Amino acid sequence: MAPQKALETIGKTLSYQYERWHARAKYKIQLDPTVEEVKKLCCTCRKLAKSERVLFHYNGHGVPKPTANGEIWLFNKSYTQYIPLPVRDLDSWLRTPSMYVFDCSAAGMVVNAFKELQDLTPSNSSGSSVRDCILLAACEAHETLPQSAEFPADVFTSCLTTPIKMALRWFCTRSLLHESLTYSLIDRIPGRQTDRKTLLGELNWIFTAVTDTIAWNVLPHDLFQRLFRQDLLVASLFRNFLLAERIMRSANCSPISHPMLPATHQHHMWDAWDMAAEMCLAQLPALIEDPKVEFQPSPFFTEQLTAFEIWLDHGSEYKKAPEQLPIVLQVLLSQCHRFRALVLLGRFLDMGSWAVDLALSVGIFPYVLKLLQTTTPELRQILVFIWTKILSLDKSCQVDLVKDDGHKYFIRFLDSEEAYPEQRAMAAFVLAVIVDGHRRGQEACIEAGLIHVCLRHLQDSTANEVQTEPLFLQWLCLCLGKLWEDFTEGQIIGLQADAPAIYGPLLSEPQPEVRASAVFALGTLFDIGFDSSSLSRDVGDEVSYDDDNDEDEKVKAEISIVKSLLDVVSDGSPLVRTEVAVALGRFAFGHNKHLKSVAAAILNHQPHSVLSSLPFFAIKGTTSGCTSANYYSHTGPILKAGGDSQSVVCDGRISTSNPLATSGVMHGSPVSDESSQHSDSGILTNCISNGVIDRAHSRHLDNGFYSQCVSAMCTLAKDPSPRIASLGRRVLSIIGIEQVVTKLTKSTGHVSSSESTTPPTSSLAGLARSSSLFDLNAGHLSMTFRTPPVSPPQPTYFTTGLRRVYSLELRPHLVSTPDSGLADPLLGSLGASGSSERSFLPKSTIYKWSCDHFTKPLLTAADDSNEIISKREEREKFAFDQILKCQHSSINKLHNQIAGWDTRFEAGAKITLLQPFSPVVIAADECERIRVWNYEEATLLNSFSNHDYPYKGISNLSLINELDDSLLLVASSDGSIRIWKDYSAKSRQKLVTAFYSIQGPRPGVPSLNAVVKWQQQSGILYASGKLSSIAVWDLDKEQRINSIPLQSECSVSAMSASLIHGREFAAGFTDGSVRLFDIRTPDMLVCATQLHTQKVVGMGFQPGLDPAKIVSASHAGDIQFLDFRHHRDAYLTIHAHRGSLAALAVHRHAPLIASGSAKQRIKVFNMDGEQLGTIQYYPTFMAQKIGSVSCLTFHPYQVMLAAGAADGCVSIYADEISSPRF
Repeated sequence: MAPQKALETIGKTLSYQYERWHARAKYKIQLDPTVEEVKKLCCTCRKLAKSERVLFHYNGHGVPKPTANGEIWLFNKSYTQYIPLPVRDLDSWLRTPSMYVFDCSAAGMVVNAFKELQDLTPSNSSGSSVRDCILLAACEAHETLPQSAEFPADVFTSCLTTPIKMALRWFCTRSLLHESLTYSLIDRIPGRQTDRKTLLGELNWIFTAVTDTIAWNVLPHDLFQRLFRQDLLVASLFRNFLLAERIMRSANCSPISHPMLPATHQHHMWDAWDMAAEMCLAQLPALIEDPKVEFQPSPFFTEQLTAFEIWLDHGSEYKKAPEQLPIVLQVLLSQCHRFRALVLLGRFLDMGSWAVDLALSVGIFPYVLKLLQTTTPELRQILVFIWTKILSLDKSCQVDLVKDDGHKYFIRFLDSEEAYPEQRAMAAFVLAVIVDGHRRGQEACIEAGLIHVCLRHLQDSTANEVQTEPLFLQWLCLCLGKLWEDFTEGQIIGLQADAPAIYGPLLSEPQPEVRASAVFALGTLFDIGFDSSSLSRDVGDEVSYDDDNDEDEKVKAEISIVKSLLDVVSDGSPLVRTEVAVALGRFAFGHNKHLKSVAAAILNHQPHSVLSSLPFFAIKGTTSGCTSANYYSHTGPILKAGGDSQSVVCDGRISTSNPLATSGVMHGSPVSDESSQHSDSGILTNCISNGVIDRAHSRHLDNGFYSQCVSAMCTLAKDPSPRIASLGRRVLSIIGIEQVVTKLTKSTGHVSSSESTTPPTSSLAGLARSSSLFDLNAGHLSMTFRTPPVSPPQPTYFTTGLRRVYSLELRPHLVSTPDSGLADPLLGSLGASGSSERSFLPKSTIYKWSCDHFTKPLLTAADDSNEIISKREEREKFAFDQILKCQHSSINKLHNQIAGWDTRFEAGAKITLLQPFSPVVIAADECERIRVWNYEEATLLNSFSNHDYPYKGISNLSLINELDDSLLLVASSDGSIRIWKDYSAKSRQKLVTAFYSIQGPRPGVPSLNAVVKWQQQSGILYASGKLSSIAVWDLDKEQRINSIPLQSECSVSAMSASLIHGREFAAGFTDGSVRLFDIRTPDMLVCATQLHTQKVVGMGFQPGLDPAKIVSASHAGDIQFLDFRHHRDAYLTIHAHRGSLAALAVHRHAPLIASGSAKQRIKVFNMDGEQLGTIQYYPTFMAQKIGSVSCLTFHPYQVMLAAGAADGCVSIYADEISSPRF
């Protein structure tokens, strides 16, 4: 072949080989070029490529080596001399992004020159930059290319452009098949590289998987993404570069790159390649001899999937990542392996967010995105699961999903009846993420009919008698809420489809998550004017409210929504009440003017209204000066009012009428009086006369309706949960009711709440996430309602089902006040003045909180750890042993005082409680200060305040889940319930949940004298007081499930829950009557009798398995023994104290009762009425009398009695000096 012809053939062949790797790229060849020709070529390519990468391939065979300065050699026009070309000039012509391939001896010289150029070039200069410059060089600066006949002269280029042929030619001389294989056979390998069913395609597929795996396992993930995932040609060249390194190192030549890669030529995956290649090549002679012979695929991918499956069985986040992950992605391209690979990939993603992150780093996204175009039915479920896991970590995928019409795939799956509800819930989650804050996603899903699909399934769920999967309902609600959130067109379609009526029944669902999600969806139906697209909508648009009829329909819909919200203002779940506050905030934002005038009228004309019972609010806009509300000068805020056009100075504090004109304030933040120049919650007043608050379509509704709304807002502002109360105050601030906080004073033993005046240590936004009652995978906090043992003969008594209590537990980064443990009330930040009005609205948290469910493992149940199970079994055994001792104990006089504790409660110890499995006693006083004491070590473990609201009064202390890490239930006299965890750890107590158990005429007033009883077996809480009914709460559902009418003028004064029959309890009344209730029966009232002449002070079911025997005591001093089954009169009466009985305690298992009087005396009786002993308080050596008995409580499993006195002392008595060790 003539030299010129050979030169042209080499150029064309190189161009053709590059086209196989990237066919759409444009290639230009310069053969033996001059400097001017190269310059013209580089400038032309850069102009055509614009911002794309340009590849420059230099074949330097036949010219001198590059110089030490990094110059490569070209020709002059007459080809009589070599002309050097500095890399600086080359870089200035090609600029970036660019890629260079230098196939010549001493190519490392050029790489070194480029590195020096990079060091000298400022990264922010306007000139050339090699920041995005990639180089591949055939050898080091001191090396010469191989001269062996085993390799072609351009071995480096051959490896980069024809890797399979080079790999096999190099391998066949080293294989056991070398005698039967020749180079000519390798050149005749049948098939195409793109056809994986042929031999050549199979080898190329395996080679790609092997080189990807090597790169992913040895490179940093960011470098792997840059070199192997961002550019198709770059990725192909770097895969082939790994082969070049392996082959050329065998000839003592080391290819190099920039960025530099670690050595990979000895990676063990090359052994897998060799084995797969050998098995494929073994078929080559037969395939060439007879083209009809069918090629047998390699077992390579099957074996690698098996290796990955083994890793899944034994691997974890803390072990080495599975090296087969890139191979798994390659397998997704094959139909025969795809299903298995997807299932294994789903298992891997389910291991946690770290696994999702790894999968994304290896390049999973384009693979699974393309698979959404398939219609294979068996892949649908696993694909939905995989996308659920991806979107739970990376929301940004929503754009690509909508772009490729991926949302339609999930809508079809959501609407299919064949899939399980849990899987359809995942589809709803994916769709919710697609539309979350993404206008194009909202529009696309509305066009695809998602609103009608979701509403139809919600409607069907309420019509069916069978309970629909709660997770499915929850995400249908959340999906719709996100779909029409701040999107007028979606809201209109939802209202036209009668969405409020469909959502109504969901507000009574037993799961708090479903109720909260339904409230969220209803709240987002309020149009608050933030839809930018609606502002530019044409006047003639069919979905607009231009006429009065449409406006009337919208007003009716808003009334319907608000009425539904008012029904759940007193829901037992903080999750639900939070969303109610957010929804009412959106409503208040659009009806600010009318709500404000109604609130002012209520305060001025109804001095005893609910609004006036709030001592910490003032109505902005009233002209009557300061109101006459209660004044708490030391313990609480003050009520102030002022005009809109002036500032009112109250106690040295200035309340500005236009807080928006001042610097931004953290909403609800505990800004101190000294530093605050305006109230911290007076955020939105009617000084905003323009814009969205007083929009034209915000019509005036009925004043009575507005009054109900204001009352509901005030109820939320006094919520026992500090965070919900802060949300309620934010809602009130929207309608012009502002807060003026006074500095709380700290007294001895009284800790300040999180609403103190200490500035926050960090900027917090949003409500803290909680862990759900129903989240069975939340294993770190034991919320199971484990029933304590009643009697040894019933070992199966412990097999009660799982029950969960909704948790308000803070996220780790939310810092609680050290002393109180209450949640910080910071609920959102306000920007500087002029920030978006939207930032002033309370923020919903149910969506982000619910998303956490999908970040946790879904394929494996989170069982209790062995340590927890072992601890529970140990406690059960201890309890059974102690119960036997209690039941067979001899006469117990309880005359030995084993411990004494001065609680330092000024008002005396109101209630005491003994922990069952540790030597700890808990005491509380009338001011709701709680202290925990170890009576063996005489050590104070913790001291905190139940709350810092002005209304004080303790009603009951109970333990929830005492077989596990128990929770402390604290009931206040106003009916509020607060449940604490970690209450015995110094300053580490956390509020788990809080709600009002009873709703009287004026909730929050101590005169309600709430009586509360917790029943562990059923998870039921009974609550009453100065009311005409008894509320029955299911803490599993966080819902009031019943209300028992009392049909009498007297109120409940004492209650006791049965230890034998769940849902059975007895109540004593102020008139001395006693009634037995069973909420399983239609009438609920089982029996009633008049046992006493005065108020019942205490009562309890008698120990043992007899469910109808009770003991009750009245203030007159008589103790009555009653068996409801046989007669309505007491079968035994004890006159224990003459008109001074103050407390009664009945032991769970031992036949003992104890009564205490205001005359410093405690008496102990058995169940036959025989007095076993008397504990008399004697004067001390200082001649000071000890206070009267205020409370008594027995240890659950031991013969031990704790007595609290009015002087604050708590004494513990036992028959033996040394009690059993716990």
